[in-house]
Amino acid sequence: MSVDLLSILNIIFIDIILGGDNAVVIALACRRLPETKRNKAIILGTGLAVILRILLTAVLVSLLNVPFLLFIGGILLIIIAIKLLINHDEGVNVRAGQSLFSAVRTIVFADLVMGLDNILAIAGASKGHIGLVAIGLVFSVPIIVWGSKLILLSMEKVPGLIYIGGGVLGYTASEMITEEPKIQFIFENNPHLQHIIMISIIVSILIFGWTVNTIKNRGQEGHT
Repeated sequence: MSVDLLSILNIIFIDIILGGDNAVVIALACRRLPETKRNKAIILGTGLAVILRILLTAVLVSLLNVPFLLFIGGILLIIIAIKLLINHDEGVNVRAGQSLFSAVRTIVFADLVMGLDNILAIAGASKGHIGLVAIGLVFSVPIIVWGSKLILLSMEKVPGLIYIGGGVLGYTASEMITEEPKIQFIFENNPHLQHIIMISIIVSILIFGWTVNTIKNRGQEGHT
């Protein structure tokens, strides 16, 4: 097996393994769209995300020199997780075009934030060859997109699954924050602190999202 083929297979494997979170984001971002708009949002969102992924991999060396990159990315991902958990149903007056743009924006922004670990892993597997990254993404992205549709259909039948999705995003965010190289000294003498922080972040996101949704639902019931 040639080195290039092995590198491509490694990239595909990494994308599929680390792309589970992205599939959750795609499903969550598109869950409020009408059926006719969902495929457009998924195609546009993932297409733009792939382009950004390739570009970011190309500038990986510069990214590695940015202090607190993972930490900031984790904070941004917490915000995304909370926004996706909270029910932003604006009713039938919301224009479909605005909803489509919002879903695409969420997919691209979340992929940008969540793809940092993916980019690092892929850059290593590709040995710096951006062409191999592009080929690997061509094969792996359809798998991720298919996974998002499966998750989307499941959430429609079981609405409570949205909190599982929020928990997945919370886990990714907590992992990014606690794995920031600049703060590793905090965990040297207390390794259990990392797990405590991760669990606290996940639980806080879920409780906050559930509380806000409960208050909103009760308010809506009061108006009916």
